Amino acid sequence: MVCCAVGPAHAEKGFGGGTDGQTEQRADTGDDGTVSVTVGGVVFDRSKNGSGGSVGAVTSSTSWSPPACWYAPKYTPKELQETLEPIWEAESTGYEWDAEQREKYNAKDEKKGFNKDKTGKGYWWDSYVDKSYPPGWDKCNKGPFWVDTGDAPPADIENAVTPEVLAELAYAEIRVPGTEVTLAPADTTKVNLPTWAWLNGAEFKPVSVTASVEAIGIEATATAEPMSLQIKPGTPDAETYPASGVCEITDGRIGAPYEKGKADSTPPCGVKYLRSSGDGTFPLQATVTWAIHWTGTGGAGGDLPDGAFGATQDVVVQEIQAINR
Repeated sequence: MVCCAVGPAHAEKGFGGGTDGQTEQRADTGDDGTVSVTVGGVVFDRSKNGSGGSVGAVTSSTSWSPPACWYAPKYTPKELQETLEPIWEAESTGYEWDAEQREKYNAKDEKKGFNKDKTGKGYWWDSYVDKSYPPGWDKCNKGPFWVDTGDAPPADIENAVTPEVLAELAYAEIRVPGTEVTLAPADTTKVNLPTWAWLNGAEFKPVSVTASVEAIGIEATATAEPMSLQIKPGTPDAETYPASGVCEITDGRIGAPYEKGKADSTPPCGVKYLRSSGDGTFPLQATVTWAIHWTGTGGAGGDLPDGAFGATQDVVVQEIQAINR
């Protein structure tokens, strides 16, 4: 049995403990304006993340998702003692269970109880939870366990923080720019007129988040790079450029701005509507695919599932008006 009072929802003591004892989150702003956020025993450096009012989290292209819970250093020996003993003294968990826990942590030994003789040589690890409570948030139900400094956590404990797990947690913190494309013509396009579409190259650059656990000296950086833009016109009565509707990134840019004199040219990225939108609009959907990879302590690294982030914008399409003489 694992006592809930030492579980994910309570972190007012120890590593990553929230300033309010509930959120397990703390934000610190440095002199250079960058922000680091401590969540669940992990520090996230978001200074190279996407910014602005339209940013959002990417959605994995597969069924994979970042860990919903994880294990990280949480208590020194003294902190664990100060957390557990009030629980036992309250006798809310039953004499038999309390006795087992006292024996487990060798609580009666004043010098060695709770591994006090190893103070400064390791930490008690415990579970943390993604506070949005996605599926699987309650799977980290093992009680506190000790890990000596320099040792890896037990291999049989899933989601104990390693560089790879930190990369997966950083993935969840990535925010990418909004995907409203620039169109030409801008406000209203015409039937059978190629409409050019492109994204602001200054905004669509790689973004990254670094996750670290200073206490054990590990970190990982997850980086998202824009790869392509998919356009869905919002009506079957339309053609896209290219025909697949997927505009690949070329020379660091997705699509190309319209330039004077190119009215008869085929845009590298765009759409041609074959009928008007009448008194309404067509919901053009633009989705950017981001390739995500990571690097971490000890030369570790690899790929994570691609992420996608999109938005919908209304497009007015009018018939070309002929002049009668």
